[in-house]
Amino acid sequence: MAGLKVRIGDLELRNPVMTASGTFGYGTEYTDFIDLGRLGGVFVKGTTLEPRQGNDYPRMAETPSGMLNSVGLQNKGVDYFVDHLYPQIKDYDTHMIVNVSGSTVEDYVACAEKLANLDKMPAIELNISCPNVKEGGMAFGTSCQSAAEVTRQVRKVFPKTLIVKLSPNVTDISEIARAVEDEGADAVSLVNTFLGMAIDIESRSPKLSTITGGLSGPCIKPIAVRMVWQVYHAVRIPIIGMGGICNWQDAIEFILAGSTAIQVGTYNFIDPAASVKIVEGIGAYLHRHHIASVDELVGQINYL
Repeated sequence: MAGLKVRIGDLELRNPVMTASGTFGYGTEYTDFIDLGRLGGVFVKGTTLEPRQGNDYPRMAETPSGMLNSVGLQNKGVDYFVDHLYPQIKDYDTHMIVNVSGSTVEDYVACAEKLANLDKMPAIELNISCPNVKEGGMAFGTSCQSAAEVTRQVRKVFPKTLIVKLSPNVTDISEIARAVEDEGADAVSLVNTFLGMAIDIESRSPKLSTITGGLSGPCIKPIAVRMVWQVYHAVRIPIIGMGGICNWQDAIEFILAGSTAIQVGTYNFIDPAASVKIVEGIGAYLHRHHIASVDELVGQINYL
């Protein structure tokens, strides 16, 4: 449907619905359930310069209306991705986008440089929620200075669409968004998971081996919507919104708050076909309200 098309940087998406990194594998795992060609894009599993084993088990825990995870970016490294995984996914009829993570600016740059050479890899998503080992473990995305620095250096080696994924664990997410926009980000995606914790009261032990982990799911949606709204009024670049999206109504809410596109994350575990159902629901909403393009909805809240 022409009315569903949106643009993120140099990317034209057939619709605004994509899947979030870490919840959709490499897309191949879901082809028995949906046609990936019906999606605007797929953000594949987080990729690092070197292989990572991830954190010790247990590393996932269910919470009311959500889940905690501390998987720890388990992956086989960017070289394995380039040699073995990219050939499997490059010809899917949608945009395949890699989420890039690192512990140093140099890690991010080296990983992004390798991905820039792939013809059918039109964009990357920088996960700046990772701990900066040179700064004592503080996440890149919690400081304007470090967020700007990693964006600036990656921009030098990655000429395609650069999306920066923002951490919500900050005082003012708008400041971080402006910092990465100023350094050349083509779009921002938000929000990543919130820092949370759960305790088993019988064993009196944390439910995660890492004690704390990332909280996602419907429980974070109102906070995520608020943050999208704040960032929409702070930057000029497109926003990809996420955080507890389960259905088309949730997606419309994010779009009205200021998202040009959205990502479906945790709910993929509940309903593998959720993203396609959301595409259909957005299309029906546009038709019912006689709206020619989804772009007409972005940020269009009717204030009381």
